[in-house]
Amino acid sequence: MNRIYIALFSISLLLLGACSSVKYYDGGKTSYEIGEYYKATESFRKAYRKDKDPVHRLEIAFLSGEAYRNIGDYDRAAIWYRSAISRGYPKADVLLYYADCLRADQEYEDAILIYEQYLDSVPNDPRALNGLEACRVTPEWEENPTRYIVNPVRELNSRQADYSPVFVGGKENQVILTSTRDGVVSGKKESMITGENFSDLFKVDFELQKQKWGTPQLLDESGIINTPDEEGAVTTSSSGDMMIFTRARYDRTVNLGTELYSTNMSRGSWGQPTLIDLLEDSLVVAQPALSPDEQTLYFVSDRPGGFGGMDIWKATKEGNTYSKIINLGDQINTPGDEVFPTVDWEGNLYFSSDYHMGMGGLDIFKASLDEDGVWHIENLESPVNSTGDDFGMSFINSEEIRGLFTSNRKGSRSDDIYSFYLPPKVFRVSGEIYDKETGQRLENASIRIIGTDGTNLKMRADDGRFQMNLNEETEYVFAAYKDGYLNDKGGALTIGLENSKDFRVDLYLTPTDAPINVENINYESGSWELLEGSKVSLDSLVDVLELNPTITIELMSHTDHVGTDVFNSDLSQKRAQSVVDYLVEKGINPDRLVAKGYGETWPKTVTREMAREYDFLSRDDELTEEFISTLTPEQQEIAKAINRRTEFRVLSSDFHETFEPELGE
Repeated sequence: MNRIYIALFSISLLLLGACSSVKYYDGGKTSYEIGEYYKATESFRKAYRKDKDPVHRLEIAFLSGEAYRNIGDYDRAAIWYRSAISRGYPKADVLLYYADCLRADQEYEDAILIYEQYLDSVPNDPRALNGLEACRVTPEWEENPTRYIVNPVRELNSRQADYSPVFVGGKENQVILTSTRDGVVSGKKESMITGENFSDLFKVDFELQKQKWGTPQLLDESGIINTPDEEGAVTTSSSGDMMIFTRARYDRTVNLGTELYSTNMSRGSWGQPTLIDLLEDSLVVAQPALSPDEQTLYFVSDRPGGFGGMDIWKATKEGNTYSKIINLGDQINTPGDEVFPTVDWEGNLYFSSDYHMGMGGLDIFKASLDEDGVWHIENLESPVNSTGDDFGMSFINSEEIRGLFTSNRKGSRSDDIYSFYLPPKVFRVSGEIYDKETGQRLENASIRIIGTDGTNLKMRADDGRFQMNLNEETEYVFAAYKDGYLNDKGGALTIGLENSKDFRVDLYLTPTDAPINVENINYESGSWELLEGSKVSLDSLVDVLELNPTITIELMSHTDHVGTDVFNSDLSQKRAQSVVDYLVEKGINPDRLVAKGYGETWPKTVTREMAREYDFLSRDDELTEEFISTLTPEQQEIAKAINRRTEFRVLSSDFHETFEPELGE
């Protein structure tokens, strides 16, 4: 589409000059200059075959590319641009437009090379810089689409162009759309701009019993709304009994342009349209969109004072007229074309642009106005946008974000109507609770869920499994517990997530009926001073104690059998005490801690994990001096290192912090 229906609803026809049926070259140039792009391509095609003048052929190649680009036929446009480049077309713009066409056809590597070639001649042109960025992000957006669900609506589409659907009054049971399908009032009258029929307005109802749309019918056959000229781009009041639409009138001797008309429904029929006089200094006033309160009318115009191309403007209703006409400014409008505005029930503005960074052709953008009057603009990305033209979004007034829009993306027969639906974000968490020692799922465990949104739940995980839905923008903590086990916790964070997500949180409870090893507690040889690396491991023990605030523990330090019994006993006691001192330093109540050095008196019994790690050990082997002496020298060093350990065991689980008031309180 690109400029087909920009031109269709924003035509600025110059006085049509005479065109010799023989001089196709001159005729093609004249047609192109007055915006009759389809007719121009026909004339140029004939001229290219007959006219052997190399200057003419060079210009024909470029202008044919321009004409095809303006009617959205990027494949043919690329062919002609490539011909113009090979013939030495002197202006650098041909490279930019050629790159745009390659990008629209998803030939990103070739497009990047041409953009870079263009930037060598025209450094820092934002159009080319945007094109390069689009070549990078478009494949990413297509590979990682948003949550929108998009599908063609077969019942609303024909072999001709069908576009700009509008829900009457924002309700979901009736749509007005614009179409060039067979049956238009103008009959077989062909547009010299698009090569298709002149467009009319059609209405279609949703058939509840069949759960699908019916067959579109002419909105009006009396000649009041639909005329031999072109009608399209509609907006309706919230009640659906008032409509503003675009009309493009044609006269081969007068430049008429496009205008907006208002009409009211009376006894089931539309009344005589009334011209809305907005801009006397512009030939283009088109594509209306009413705000939810109907006090603001958005529209498209090329009025002087804009930012280039087509701009979006707004007018404020005063009585029965619209005044205070304002350009929406350079946050919305660009040197390119901003077209097809629409407003959802919350007041967000949606529009299409061929200049803001997008995937190709026209992309749909959402613009939200903040309290400071600043527009925040976002590209709707894939699958709403494509490398083709995407425009004319219309919403059903409901809490759900759903409606219709238009696209000529690959797979479309022309401009086709597509449905869109943005499902709510769904966040789920599921998990299992295990015995950390055996690896078996624990039955009859409990879990507590606390969230920053105020969630505070307690549930029973009878079979060791749990699952639940989570809320948006919330941080959650999941704490599992069972008598005879240390608690464990996990977390999930939905803050800032743009898409639905399933979380997995598995929790491992450590049984308290046996000593629990604290890994990586190391000292200098013969010393009880903790090495820095040991403090990291002890910080994890701090976490355990904070997660299990009612337990008291005994810190157990062990040595290997090297050295005297007295030395090992004294050393192990001091090492155990150094651990306690560190934990107290970290804020753990000393009443919860007991230091005990066992020297070499309590050799380690091999666990299942140790047996898996060391093939020379078996589960339940006791690493006594006698057992170790049977091993190889290398194996003996490993066994002695295992015996040099720090462990803790739970002494009780009924500790409660007491508060001692200071003197004078």
